[in-house]
Amino acid sequence: MNVQEAVTAARTVFNSGVTKPLDWRLQQLKAMNAMLVEHREDFTQALAADLGKHPSEAWLTEIGFLTAEIAHTIKQLPVWLKPQKVAVPLALQPARAATRLEPLGVVLVIAPWNYPVQLLLAPMIGALAAGNTVVGKPSEMAPASSALLARLVPNYLADAVTIVEGGIPETTELLEQRFDHIFYTGNGKVARIVMSAAAKHLTPLTLELGGKSPVYIDESVEMITAARRIVWGKFMNAGQTCVAPDYVLGTDAALAKLAKELPLAIEELYGTDAAHSLAYGRIINDAAFTRLTGLLEQDLQDDAGSALVSGGTTDAATRYIEPTVIHVDAHAALMQDEIFGPILPLVTVASAQEAIDFINERDKPLALYVFSDDEGVRKDFTEGTTSGALTFGVPVAHLSVPGLPFGGVGQSGMGRYHGQDSIATFSHRKAILDKPLSPDTLALIYPPFGSVKKQLIKRFVAPAKKFRKS
Repeated sequence: MNVQEAVTAARTVFNSGVTKPLDWRLQQLKAMNAMLVEHREDFTQALAADLGKHPSEAWLTEIGFLTAEIAHTIKQLPVWLKPQKVAVPLALQPARAATRLEPLGVVLVIAPWNYPVQLLLAPMIGALAAGNTVVGKPSEMAPASSALLARLVPNYLADAVTIVEGGIPETTELLEQRFDHIFYTGNGKVARIVMSAAAKHLTPLTLELGGKSPVYIDESVEMITAARRIVWGKFMNAGQTCVAPDYVLGTDAALAKLAKELPLAIEELYGTDAAHSLAYGRIINDAAFTRLTGLLEQDLQDDAGSALVSGGTTDAATRYIEPTVIHVDAHAALMQDEIFGPILPLVTVASAQEAIDFINERDKPLALYVFSDDEGVRKDFTEGTTSGALTFGVPVAHLSVPGLPFGGVGQSGMGRYHGQDSIATFSHRKAILDKPLSPDTLALIYPPFGSVKKQLIKRFVAPAKKFRKS
């Protein structure tokens, strides 16, 4: 199906009104769930072909992640869609006011390659639950997953979702069409192109981007478990996760202890040679491999105080980069942009406050991870930093909490989704006011304005209150 046909088909279905009933929405969610469960092995094989994902990781971060989101949405959707009553001021009585969620129309979802199934279908869960139709654009950089989605989706979601495969030309043509919402996950450079295209039609959009998500660690924590969790969050999917820990901040003493434990944790999770671990993935393509190895080589060669802690082995033929830990300073090549790969820099700061200042001097991160048992430090990070998410004691895991919104702030994105936030993102919250014609209490404020009406307006309709200065 070409671009124009896909958009027209989605618009025709939405305009028919079939998507608005709750039953239709639930049917689509159940159909998506059936697709994922019945073709679990197909999805697992596609993800292995594209990214070298282990079947368990494919289930944890993609297939099972989606089925859990679907189950949560199906359970809560009738409650989320109920109109919400709103209090009516005395001056407008008798009357009733409420808000009601209604679908936006046709939604475009543009997905990246790093979680090619989850990041295409997760936004669709919210879009379909909100009563929209969807045009989905999977990433051409994950060809096995893209082809599988293009083959299966029409069999399960024929009246709800159309899939457009292709690269930059197809995406460009899609962005020339009129949509009612655009949902893009990817990098800031492309996000600016998407935003510019959306502006031509005044189309609202959600941008799920990334950035350098920092870790702060101090000596108050149990270092063995902390190291294990940092390794898990960082090297999952070979570091190609938008919320992966990008670098670690800590004092010399804290980083010295952590540096001893990180190689042990890497060996615990991936064996003595991660190249032979079925649980360890590969870099998506040659260009990404070249970029990552170039950054590592630059910092190791520059006379800037960089020191390899562990790892560093690479193999271009298989696009393998060993889980790598390296001491660097703030000016290192690895510290300039999001790494998006299995290289973890350690950066020394003098204190928690210096770490906070370090973070605040840079773009607001998608996530911030704090490892500290000091309540004062926790409070300082909570009140003194801004990020899409803030977690204590564990990275990445906030995505698995259905009630938590996921989204960035500033350069790390705009808008949020998952759970009820997805419904809000893909719905219009319509204001409704119902006031009977009799009695016509508005006669009390119609012109002409005599002294009695003036007093009524001042006292009851638009009163001016005085507040004490604190």
